Amino acid sequence: MEKTEKDLPPKKSGHLSRKYNIREFIERAKTLQGDPHYVAMGMAIGVFISITPTIPFHTVIAVALAFVFKGSKPAAAVGVWFSNPVTVPFFYLGSYKAGMLILGKTAPFDAKYESVFELMKLGLDVTIAMITGGMILGIIPGIAAYFITRKIFATIRARSKFKVDKSKP
Repeated sequence: MEKTEKDLPPKKSGHLSRKYNIREFIERAKTLQGDPHYVAMGMAIGVFISITPTIPFHTVIAVALAFVFKGSKPAAAVGVWFSNPVTVPFFYLGSYKAGMLILGKTAPFDAKYESVFELMKLGLDVTIAMITGGMILGIIPGIAAYFITRKIFATIRARSKFKVDKSKP
C-alpha cells in the first residue's frame, strides 16, 4: 500500500526539529552507563580522534583507545560524530597546515586535490603531517569535551539521585 502525503507525519520546522533532536540526544545520552569521569573520558577520546584524518577508522580507533584508557566505549563512538561532512574539510586542511608547520616542512596546498586520499597520495610527508596536525588540533576539543561532558553527566546523575531520594518514604 502506497503512503500518501496525509499518511506521513507532519513536517517539523527547522527550529523544532533541532530542538527535538537535541532533546532526544540528551535522553539517549542519559542512558550511558558509568560515572561522569568514565563517560567524559570516552567522549573526549571520541572527539579527539574525530579531528584526525583517519575517517574510515574513527570509531574503531576511538573504541580501542577508550578500552586502553578506561573510558566509555559507547561515549567514544558518539564522540567521533563531532566529525561530519561539514567539519571534515576544515579539520583536514587545518591538520595538514598545522602538521607541516610543526614538522618544519613547506609544501604548497593546491585546491585541485578533490579528496583527502588524492592529497595523501602526494606522499608519506603529507600523510604524517596530517596525522601529526590532527593529533595536535584534537587536544583542545578533546579536553573541552571531557569537561563539558563531565559537568553534564554530574548534573544528570545528581538530579537522578535527587529524584530517587525524594521518592523514598
